[in-house]
Amino acid sequence: MNNTLIFEATVEDFDDKVLQASAEVPMLVDFWADWCGPCLSLAPILHKVMEEYAGSVRLAKVDADENMKLCGRYGLRGFPTVILFVDGEEVGRFTGSRPASFIREFLDQHVPA
Repeated sequence: MNNTLIFEATVEDFDDKVLQASAEVPMLVDFWADWCGPCLSLAPILHKVMEEYAGSVRLAKVDADENMKLCGRYGLRGFPTVILFVDGEEVGRFTGSRPASFIREFLDQHVPA
């Protein structure tokens, strides 16, 4: 992914790309799997919302199957799970595919103005 608003993260670079970077800009992390129907339906919705927020929030995509240690670290039980990090800390999460209106409301609730 060459889009600077949306990028891939792995267990090896998660702390740098997501936790440390979330001190500068809030990071939404999509834990997904390619066998997961709701994950595939959520992806274009998240991409659309990221474009609307124009860099005030960034999206990290984490392939759950390839990064099971991260899934365990955050106690994930289902996919997709989306977690928002601000200043290195989790500030909110949701699971399942959701409409763009829900994601906007979620971000507006949790992201500092």
